[in-house]
Amino acid sequence: MLNGDRFDLAASLTVSELLAQLDIDPRRVAVEHNLTVLKKPAYDTTRLIEGDAVEIVNFVGGGAR
Repeated sequence: MLNGDRFDLAASLTVSELLAQLDIDPRRVAVEHNLTVLKKPAYDTTRLIEGDAVEIVNFVGGGAR
């Protein structure tokens, strides 16, 4: 699952590899893997397998003064 939708991978990937495949800048997102928010260094070592749930949240700037 990716952001609540079914998402099929051709092979097992790390979170970093998934972000690269999706063309997402890892500096601008937070990633939750199976209900655990990952620290950025874990993106390279966390391998995704069948049944995992991943949420990717983009940081958005702005707001009122």
